[in-house]
Amino acid sequence: MSEVKQMPVVEVGAEDLPVHCPNPKMEAWSAHPRVFIDVTHGEAACPYCGTRYRLKAGVTLKGHH
Repeated sequence: MSEVKQMPVVEVGAEDLPVHCPNPKMEAWSAHPRVFIDVTHGEAACPYCGTRYRLKAGVTLKGHH
């Protein structure tokens, strides 16, 4: 029986934009092609590895409501 692994949630702030995966804190062995993650709606997951990215509470983005 396989265990379902919950992927980590990476909280990001305005200083981390644009968000991309793999992120700088990930191990080099787990690299995949870089993709940009749209977190303007609060949270999004990487289509390659499933890592979830979420805006930190209270972060406001200029030009987004």
